[in-house]
Amino acid sequence: MKNNDKNSLNEQINTEAVPEPALMVGVHIRSMEDSKFTLEDSLQELALLADTAGLEIVGEVTQNLSSPNSRTYVGKGKLEEIKLLADEFDAKIILFDDELSPRHQRELEKELGEGKRVVDRTALILDIFAQHANTREGMLQVELAQYRYRLPRLTGAWTHLARQTGGASGRSGGVGGVGLRGPGETQLEVDRREIKKKIVKLEDELDKVREHRNRHRQQRRKSNIPVVALVGYTNAGKSTLLNKLTKAGIYVADQLFATLDPTTRQLELPAGETVLLTDTVGFIQKLPTDLVAAFRATLEEIVEADLLIHVVDASHKNAQSQRQTVLETLEEIGAADIPILTVYNKIDLLSSDEIKTLKEIAEPNAVLISALTGDGLEELTEAIAVGTYQTFVQVKVKLPYAEGRLVSLMHEKGHVRDVQHLEDGILLDGMLPRQLLAFFEDYRI
Repeated sequence: MKNNDKNSLNEQINTEAVPEPALMVGVHIRSMEDSKFTLEDSLQELALLADTAGLEIVGEVTQNLSSPNSRTYVGKGKLEEIKLLADEFDAKIILFDDELSPRHQRELEKELGEGKRVVDRTALILDIFAQHANTREGMLQVELAQYRYRLPRLTGAWTHLARQTGGASGRSGGVGGVGLRGPGETQLEVDRREIKKKIVKLEDELDKVREHRNRHRQQRRKSNIPVVALVGYTNAGKSTLLNKLTKAGIYVADQLFATLDPTTRQLELPAGETVLLTDTVGFIQKLPTDLVAAFRATLEEIVEADLLIHVVDASHKNAQSQRQTVLETLEEIGAADIPILTVYNKIDLLSSDEIKTLKEIAEPNAVLISALTGDGLEELTEAIAVGTYQTFVQVKVKLPYAEGRLVSLMHEKGHVRDVQHLEDGILLDGMLPRQLLAFFEDYRI
């Protein structure tokens, strides 16, 4: 990551080789007690995120509240405790487990005093994504999310955006033209206007990326090769699995969001069929809304898949909570109706009794594997074949030219092997998902 990229979150996080000490703050809001994760679990995950970002957690402060303090998020007494501990451990970063409102962030930094930076969970995740994005698309997506996050948090303290030389995409120039103000216009107003322009420009660039992806996806559809997307909680082992199945050579590390940009490889199944297997960005609880919006083009790879392989870390104590978080995120992005094959990974870390219990509670078609050792992969590839090919039915239909909608549907959702244009219609030979057969029943030959 370039030095100018590190400034993309207003230099909130120091990601140099020497970890910067940070004090972690977690608040349990009683009105949100339906959360799948306890405060302790959430803070453990935050500590892993901090480690990935290059921070060293030197202490933590927790509080139970019926609702956040309207001004400083935490109570007055707890704020004093944070001050004392931050001074004791020389922690320059105060890391909150939730996303703070712009007002909360401003008031906290005012109360904590000069030299203390308040970083919330969203800013931390954005920083990690900025470090790990390698493709132009990934960099654009991260930069857009950063600017959307930054805009409502601009204050008079944000003095010189002009000094910055680029966002996560590494383009030079930063927010140019800040010296050309109109009469009576403040630096803050100029900064806001320039960031809004930057957001519009990035959205336009990502729309072009989306169009390119659509064209690329249409070309893939013409090959009639099913697309299988690996989804799951971050660090569940998706990249390890893709490497094991396809020898993709993706970077793998025991940290959150080790890989960010999607990778697609061909996978040959036992009977000789071929599928395209795509690794996608891992999900996490409290995934920032702006990040989900910015990664729309990438997430469309999931929405357009024929089958989702949901990789679950079976060894994690919160495996089922993580699984539910992924399912909720899939629903949020419009992928809830795509067939899902649940794969419980890392069984090499389980005892025989734990494996027995997992088999009893797992979904009927779930597969238990170890991507590290290769256990269960043969069963997995057979399950992929069933999920991608055996749910399809061989059909031959003759569609009237007036039924262009059905022609498009068969190309988009089916696997067309042969097309003949006749005088009285279009003859298509191929395979269709069983659930779509009713639409074509009147035209089958």
